Amino acid sequence: MRTLLRRTAACALASAVLVPAATGLALGRTPLTIAVYGDAPYGTSPTDTSQTTATPAFIDAVNADPSVSLVVHVGDIHSGKQYCTEAYDRTVADLWSHFQDPLIYTPGDNEWADCHKKAEGGGTYNATTGQIDYVKDSSGNLVDYAGGDPIANLELVRDVFFATPGITLGGRKLVLSQAVAYDRRYPRDAQFVENVMWMQERVLFVTVNVPGGSNNDRDVWYGAPVESAAQAQEREERTAADLRWLNLAFLAAKLGAAKGVVIVAQADMWDPEKGAEHQAGYEPIVENVASNTLAFGRPVLMLNGDSHVYQSGNPLSSADANHFIHPAYEVPNFHRVVVHGSTAPLEYLRLTVDPRVDAPASDTTFGPFSWERVIE
Repeated sequence: MRTLLRRTAACALASAVLVPAATGLALGRTPLTIAVYGDAPYGTSPTDTSQTTATPAFIDAVNADPSVSLVVHVGDIHSGKQYCTEAYDRTVADLWSHFQDPLIYTPGDNEWADCHKKAEGGGTYNATTGQIDYVKDSSGNLVDYAGGDPIANLELVRDVFFATPGITLGGRKLVLSQAVAYDRRYPRDAQFVENVMWMQERVLFVTVNVPGGSNNDRDVWYGAPVESAAQAQEREERTAADLRWLNLAFLAAKLGAAKGVVIVAQADMWDPEKGAEHQAGYEPIVENVASNTLAFGRPVLMLNGDSHVYQSGNPLSSADANHFIHPAYEVPNFHRVVVHGSTAPLEYLRLTVDPRVDAPASDTTFGPFSWERVIE
């Protein structure tokens, strides 16, 4: 009986996700065009505001693109050489309020998971004292929010950017948040307000909080000798919640007869520069994406940032140069695009979704998806 109830609830939930898709098609809005960007605005130091200053003009350019009706940011709102402060987060949120179209955002490592690092204003473990030597300003005050504590900074990101679950930034749009659509057997999944999904133009979109440079939060906080219990719990809870969220998204895609799925996550889980040990933390996510994609049988596009340099290909195919990083999978109906970021001028990926199209996989097309880089 409990299994039946859970399936019934899942079906009802998936149906709720699918409502916007039918509405969009009825209004004749096909195709959908999305401006995708990330790893921006970046600075080379705590005082470098050049890209932040350039962001209003960038937003104006996106607003002026007549084809765009949705914006996606794949994470990292500042670089690993800038401090994690509440003032900065609120500055970015204020800038984003000027997007005329709805903005979907998934957090990156630099705004929470890596805030403990000295270069970001956190601190360093002192082996002599057994304490953290925090970065402080000339008045002796901590420069980072909560001394760079990753859990506190993730809560700050949630407070600033996800104040109302299921409501986008910029122009308003309803999406389904894990904060309300969590599995009641796992009540702590409700904290992941940043994980959202929605259906549009017969494609299921889903975001999952998977931080990049921190190896899915495996870099030991403050460089301490051993990982803290709090860090281990954070990573384990978030990864498990992400996996359940992905499973629900694919269920919704199947029930809605979606033409494709788009997964948005910050981490580049196929970055060869990170090495095998650093990549190991992503294996549960990769395995889930691979198995769900194969079972779905239709095009699945993943969008990420993290490694900054534009890429297009299928790392879950043995024909791809990066397949060796997670070599256990062969998934032909998968494609991944790394959004270019961190450099000036700012740019976005103009992604078009047309459920009437089934294009072959190429550098710029895949099933109902096609894209081009737009450099401002």
